[in-house]
Amino acid sequence: MKPDPDVADFDLRRLDDAFYDDPFPTYRALRETAPVKRMPDGSVLLTRYADVVAVYKDPKSYSSDKQAEFGPKYGIGSPLFEHHTTSLVFNDPPLHTRVRRLIAGALTPRHVAAMEDGLVRRVDELLAALADAARRGPVDLIGAYASAIPVEIIGNLLGVPHAERAPLRDWSLAILGALEPTLTPEAEARGNAAVRDMLVYLDGLVAQRRAAPGDPEIDVLTRLIVGEGGEQLGAAELLHNCIFLLNAGHETTTNLIGNGLKCLLDWPDEKARLLADPELARLAVEEFLRIESSNQLGNRITTCAVEIGGARLPPRSLVTLCIGAANRDPAQFADPDRLDITRSPNRHVAFGSGIHQCVGMGLARLEGRVAISRFLARFPGYRLAGPAVRARRARFRGHVSLPCTLSSS
Repeated sequence: MKPDPDVADFDLRRLDDAFYDDPFPTYRALRETAPVKRMPDGSVLLTRYADVVAVYKDPKSYSSDKQAEFGPKYGIGSPLFEHHTTSLVFNDPPLHTRVRRLIAGALTPRHVAAMEDGLVRRVDELLAALADAARRGPVDLIGAYASAIPVEIIGNLLGVPHAERAPLRDWSLAILGALEPTLTPEAEARGNAAVRDMLVYLDGLVAQRRAAPGDPEIDVLTRLIVGEGGEQLGAAELLHNCIFLLNAGHETTTNLIGNGLKCLLDWPDEKARLLADPELARLAVEEFLRIESSNQLGNRITTCAVEIGGARLPPRSLVTLCIGAANRDPAQFADPDRLDITRSPNRHVAFGSGIHQCVGMGLARLEGRVAISRFLARFPGYRLAGPAVRARRARFRGHVSLPCTLSSS
């Protein structure tokens, strides 16, 4: 093992390529030497599991409202500001409670289980297309497989016609890319343009659904329009939370599938265990989520003076939760840098915790399990055909491309 890097001058806004490829030595050094790390911008970064969970469990002291941070970052009134300060994830009760209840009602365990047959059919169609493409050479498992699955599922939930789904991935990447600690003018422009384009598209989709509602039991868009218990979302709240659903359900699940397939290549003994016992797929997905968390960072702001990890923070302190570091904390996970697809218990925080725990985690788990297990059954001998290229992102950990040759043996 290489010596851990010196983190005295660590800054989330100034990261090198080595960090994007493998941030975990840096996370380990931060956990051991500066678990409450003061950033140059005055915010703090938490890397210990216990501290991260403590913040998640205390929404009164640690707010998810991001207006104070996003105003200077995006400009008050900009499309990115309006989107991120209106969507579910960056809000506190009562808005958070109201929107979450509406969405959760369409993502119950019963509803998620009912999606499995359709998901299996779609995955098998993609696998057949991969087999055909593989006869001509290597295939990219991100563009041709991992990214296509969540677009299909979230598109179905919101009733986006198949012919209109092509722009969804690029819109999502542009908007989520603007959440990175460092925002370039180009990324900001792409993000604002994507929000504007999505609002125009969704406004038309909402108008169609108002004229011809779907079944609110399974159609999330209809459920959001109709409301519940006499409560309805305002026009802007409705559109921005549809954007949130499309984005949150897309990029993180793409990363889960891609990271899982790459993990199995890096740990061939674990791949052999999963091939020998496909029933381990549920546990394997949890371990992929832990060791290569799709979402690496979360954010809060203190509402009062607090003490966390032995450090005192005044009100309005910006706090970054390092999910990727917490999920490899040896105080919580034995041998945390080793992939163990039978790890149990596995109380990772890849989906957060507390009132903001991911509302779609059951659906993400289903997608990951079906996508990875059926791919492995069809192409057990897959292998890299070139470098696996990581996205240059600190918040969302995934691959830009994963070129592979496919083999059924």
